[in-house]
Amino acid sequence: MTYSMNTKTDLPVILEPKYREPDAIGFSRWLASMPPWVLPTAAVAMILWPAIAQAQSVYSTEKIMGIMAKWLPLLVTQGFLMNVVISFFTMLIGTIAGVFVGLGRVSDNRMIRAISWLIVQLFRNSPWLVLLFIVMLTLPFEIRIAGTYIPVPDWMKAVFGLSLPVMANIAEIVRGAIQSVPSAQWEAAQSLAFTRRQIMWQIILPQCFKRMIPPWMNWYAIMTMATPLVSLLGVTELVTLSRQAMEAEGNNPSLLMPFFGFALIIFFAYCYPIARLTMRLESKFAVKG
Repeated sequence: MTYSMNTKTDLPVILEPKYREPDAIGFSRWLASMPPWVLPTAAVAMILWPAIAQAQSVYSTEKIMGIMAKWLPLLVTQGFLMNVVISFFTMLIGTIAGVFVGLGRVSDNRMIRAISWLIVQLFRNSPWLVLLFIVMLTLPFEIRIAGTYIPVPDWMKAVFGLSLPVMANIAEIVRGAIQSVPSAQWEAAQSLAFTRRQIMWQIILPQCFKRMIPPWMNWYAIMTMATPLVSLLGVTELVTLSRQAMEAEGNNPSLLMPFFGFALIIFFAYCYPIARLTMRLESKFAVKG
């Protein structure tokens, strides 16, 4: 007796629920979805803002443009450059630590797995600003080594504070990439008498690098956008210098849009190409089903 696979029934059937994995590059996908004309439009708005606000200000458009021209070199070389430096070292430290924590998440040692899980949950679900305050208030201003005092600048404390949530999220990227490798490859390697360490470092991890690049770049863009948080702790970067420049010029309301508009534009101009490249690499390295 045979049964047809297309047999219909009017009986209630419980379908398997559909589960969607969280989007690992959601921020880059959103940023890259913006049309290219957004950047020039924002630039035009920043330029025209002094003319719009001139009726409520004693500053003329020419004077505001002169003020911006005077401060722009400082904002770029000592302001935004510091944001880039902080984001670079944050991702460097967070990536190195995150790789080890991610490997701990898939360790065959139950204690290591538990500790790694706790680290990920603690720093992944903690407010970034709270972590920054804790690190800034906990770490010393200088370290004594062999009788020599080595100062610890505020930006280095900010790097350490921001690297904690980055570490937790990179660890999840590593764990997800490892678990995405088909289990048949583990079984085949074990049948060839490979040790677990050899399987991980010689077979599994080389396949994970391409899968981890797009979400890693997504987190770099997020990290760069988050660096202005350190201005609340007194670290000298773009937003801090913008506030200081406006205070030096009399705190006129007409300066708000040009200075902070410039900050918006330069961050967008830096992160938008990263988002576009992330989308391209995600499509290139996607696992074909």
